Amino acid sequence: MSTAPAVGTGALADALWRAATDGDEHAAVALVRAARDGGLDEETLLLDVIAAVQARVGAEWAAGRLAVTREHAATTVSERVISALAHDRPAAGGPGGPSAGRVAVACVDGEWHALPARLVAEVLRLRGRPVDFLGARTSTAHLVSHLHRTGAEAVLLSGSLPTLLPAAHAAVTACQAVGVPVLVGGRAFGPDGRYAHALGADGWAPDARTAAAVLDRGLALPDPAAARQAVDALPHLADQEYTFVARSRSRLVRQTLAGLEERFPALRAYTGVQRERTAEDLAHIVDFLTAALYVDDPALFSTFLCWTADVLQARRVPAHSVVAGLGLLGESLRDFPRALRLLQAGRAAVTDHILPPDPGIDPAAA
Repeated sequence: MSTAPAVGTGALADALWRAATDGDEHAAVALVRAARDGGLDEETLLLDVIAAVQARVGAEWAAGRLAVTREHAATTVSERVISALAHDRPAAGGPGGPSAGRVAVACVDGEWHALPARLVAEVLRLRGRPVDFLGARTSTAHLVSHLHRTGAEAVLLSGSLPTLLPAAHAAVTACQAVGVPVLVGGRAFGPDGRYAHALGADGWAPDARTAAAVLDRGLALPDPAAARQAVDALPHLADQEYTFVARSRSRLVRQTLAGLEERFPALRAYTGVQRERTAEDLAHIVDFLTAALYVDDPALFSTFLCWTADVLQARRVPAHSVVAGLGLLGESLRDFPRALRLLQAGRAAVTDHILPPDPGIDPAAA
């Protein structure tokens, strides 16, 4: 169970935020070491200070108030601070417990955001558990090979992007096939763990403290002989819509971009960089549509679209362009009923989210 932050962590997080966004690694490390030496426990520093700073970094970037270079620099500083704390710590870690067996902590294949998983790994080490931290973008084949070599009793799998849910599903089923249970966490799996359950994971934890508690209680061992096909857990995949959209990603992006340029001539005057950014935004939309098809959940797609609209508006890009793009995607996917339902739900959600409408664009005509 998560505990409340210690008194005084807010001021420390503010000071660490300033050092991190200035790229001042030495000041950041000095701040955290001084707080630790002053009596603030390391787990609180990791989860209620460093993690809080990283959450703020992401929010400020999304709001357009923090450049991507400063976002990357701040994340690097946070990683260095975590390393400094780990290097200061005695190698034996914490006191441990009766069930403190070895675990592997890894990111889903394709997941670049490794810091949340690193925080979990460090908390488990503080509590005396042997941990193999495998880092970002851990391929499923390498993960399974690691399990065979080390005999880890559980895998903790981290993912922040729902677009990686198919890869996460493959990792979960592969680990279970060799008899190792999987505990998952991160925003990719939904705020209440709904996608973790849909993919058949053995457990879900919303934070590091909960993950440690779940491991202490123990995870049931999976049956290696059980059926492990994706369609067994997600029968809607039998309609092949997910497969078609995933394989058609590049074509759908090209067609939608061409359609936007035809309907809104101003786009033709875009610079090469602007056109590339627009294509990237469309690719993300197709990727999230694909993920929503995989788990058959309109909320996954609509939530992303509303977030995208907010990010675009923070950058002074008309969010109604999202609605227009969804309409064009619908034309390309008119023969796919599940995809069309997701697109229609997404258009309705974004239109409601960005009211009042832009007088220059009629979403109904898009």
